[in-house]
Amino acid sequence: MNLDFITKLLAATIAMGTSLTYATVGEIFTQKSGVLNLGMEGIMLMGALSGFATALASGNLYFGIVIAMLTGGLLSLIHAFLCITMRANQVVSGLAITMFGTGLANFLGQRLGPASNNYNLVGMNLTSKFENIAIPFLHKIPVLGALFDVSILTYFLYLLLPFSWFFMYKTKHGLAVRSVGESPRTAAAMGLNVPKIRYIYTTIGGMLAGLGGACLSLSFTPSWNDGMTGGKGWIVIALVIFATWNPGRAVIGTLVFGGITSLQFSLQAAGIKMVIPTQFLAFAPYLITFFTLSIMTILNQNKKGSFSAPSALGTPFAIDDK
Repeated sequence: MNLDFITKLLAATIAMGTSLTYATVGEIFTQKSGVLNLGMEGIMLMGALSGFATALASGNLYFGIVIAMLTGGLLSLIHAFLCITMRANQVVSGLAITMFGTGLANFLGQRLGPASNNYNLVGMNLTSKFENIAIPFLHKIPVLGALFDVSILTYFLYLLLPFSWFFMYKTKHGLAVRSVGESPRTAAAMGLNVPKIRYIYTTIGGMLAGLGGACLSLSFTPSWNDGMTGGKGWIVIALVIFATWNPGRAVIGTLVFGGITSLQFSLQAAGIKMVIPTQFLAFAPYLITFFTLSIMTILNQNKKGSFSAPSALGTPFAIDDK
C-alpha cells in the first residue's frame, strides 16, 4: 500500500467517522446525566431525512443542519419526558424511539419528495453538498494532510471534541452533569435541579445525534435512502462504552469503526484485490462491537472509576426521592 492509498483511506475514515463522532459525543452527554438513550438509530435516521428534505426544498444546506438538529432534539425531548417526568423504563422508551424514528423516516421518505418524483425522496440526490475545504500547505502533508482537507462539519468537530472534554471535566456545569449521573439524590441535596439537568443534556444529545444523521445525507452521501444509517445508531452505543464515557476519547473508537467500514470501499476504488471477503468487512464493525462490549464489561467489573458507567445510569429520579 502506498502513501496515496493510506491518505485516501484516512480521508474516507474521517468522512465516515464524523457522523459517528457527533452522535457518540451526544450520547455521552446524555448518559453522563444518568439517562440511557437507545433511540440513536431512529434519531439519526430522522436527522438524515429532515436535513436532506429541508436542504432539497430550500436549497440551503445550513438550514438543513438546523432542522436536523431540531428534529433530533424533539425526539430526545419525547424520550426525556417519558423517562424523567413519567419515569418510564429507559430501555423500553429508547427502543420505542428507534422503532418510531425508523418507521417514520421510511414513511415520510416516500411522501416528502417533489411531484416530479412521485413525492418519493428515495434515490434522489442533492445538487450540492458540504464540500471539502483544503487548508493551504497543510493539506499537502503526506497522510496527515487528509485531516486538513475535510468539510466544515468535520472542522467544527475538531473544535467540539476538546470543548466537550473541557466542559465535562473542567467546568462547574460539567461537574453538575457528572454529579447528577453519579448520585442524583446527593446532587439534589446540594441544590441541583436533577430533572432539569437531565432534560437539557438528553435534548442536547439528541440534537448532536440529529446532526450526525445529517452528516450522512448532506455530506458523506448527499442523498436519501431508507435505512441509510445502516445500524450506526447501535454502534454509537458501543462507542460510548469504548470511549469510557469520555468525550475526549470518542474519536478513537469512531476512527476504528469508520476505518473498517470505509476500508472495503477504498480497496475497491484502488483496484486492490481483497483476500478478505467483502462480506466480512461489512459485518466487522458489529463483530468489534461485540468484543468491545465484552472487554469493557470485564474492565468495569475489575476496575472502578474512569472505566465505569455513571452509577445512576438508567435509574429514574423524582423530587420526592431526595
